[in-house]
Amino acid sequence: MPSRPLPPQAPRPPGPVAALLSLALAGICAFLNVYATQPLLPLLGVAFGVSKAAAALTVSAPPIAIALASPFVGALAERVGRRRLIVGSLFALSVPTLLAATAPGMRSLLAWRFAQGLAVPGVYAVSISYVAAEWAEGGLARGMAIVVSGNVVGGFLGRVVAALVAERAGWRAAFVALGAITLAGALAVARGLPPERRPAPRRGPPLAALRALAGHLDDPRLLATFAVGFNVLFTLVATFTYVTLYLSEPPFRLGAGALSWMFSVYLVGALVVPFAGRWIDRVGPRAGLAAALAGALAGGGLTLVHSLWVIGIGLALSCSAAFVSQSASTSHLQAAAPAEMRSAASGVYVSCYYLGGSAGGALPALAWHAGGWPACVALVAVVQLATLALALRFWRRPATAVAPSAAAA
Repeated sequence: MPSRPLPPQAPRPPGPVAALLSLALAGICAFLNVYATQPLLPLLGVAFGVSKAAAALTVSAPPIAIALASPFVGALAERVGRRRLIVGSLFALSVPTLLAATAPGMRSLLAWRFAQGLAVPGVYAVSISYVAAEWAEGGLARGMAIVVSGNVVGGFLGRVVAALVAERAGWRAAFVALGAITLAGALAVARGLPPERRPAPRRGPPLAALRALAGHLDDPRLLATFAVGFNVLFTLVATFTYVTLYLSEPPFRLGAGALSWMFSVYLVGALVVPFAGRWIDRVGPRAGLAAALAGALAGGGLTLVHSLWVIGIGLALSCSAAFVSQSASTSHLQAAAPAEMRSAASGVYVSCYYLGGSAGGALPALAWHAGGWPACVALVAVVQLATLALALRFWRRPATAVAPSAAAA
């Protein structure tokens, strides 16, 4: 007697590994684009007939947009869903990336770069919210570390891909390559990222949490933490933007391809991030920040030595110190912000962080024109010392360490 056929079974949804890989890929595609023009500054300066320092505005434009959009993506995720917003933001990001290749002048290129930045918070900020909700019962630190590492790897790959393609086929081809990779990544994430099991709860009007947080802005601990976040990305972006100008001139004369490999030191940061949270948990955010800033000051000093190997070591110290500083700052934020307002405080912190990145791409131009790379190193050192002073003065109460933030350069 023939056996009855079994009813067709629905395909099993992707498991946690697929979800984490998808989130890591989303972070790679988002940060592939944010600082991709850093090694292209000499090429863009020639293409548009502007100074290299003016071309550095292409580095500042996306962080400004990220800073403006970040406080509002949480409310948007509550209404459309985390997964839908992550996937939709990736598809949206590919559009201005491809259109940047058509820019006839600097103003239009800056506009497309700004549009790229508007799409990024829907990926990285919502990815962290997705992990925090889906792995709340275990594995949270691992999930956060994978997302952060994806962001760091994306920042490295974006600079390398842009520079290598631009050196062979021009800067417009670099944006086409980045846009194609982002679009392919969006398709892969749409296929691999499962719907959230715990949808984001709606908590009243979208701006209610921000209005409530405004009543706590007289807390010096909170304000100091926002300022530290601003300073951390200011110093990182200032260092890696203007060192490209320094190394493109005599005696080094590095081209775009050679400059792109300088960013391989970011991979050191990708290794450091997963361990930074545990270390800060032992020593405390204030001590962790102080140690990181000491390393950053030493790294800046090493970049003044006329040796590419020594400069590379100095840059590795600088970027690793920035990632550890970011972990310490986001850890302290959890104690500085009221428990019911931590999401809103995180959004404001990310805005301050990326405003610092935008300022780090533009303001050091004054130092560059005044005294070249040594003046830029001196400016960065002053900001780092001011950051240390803020933490020593206002981070007095113990803070509970959390997983490192995904706000990576």
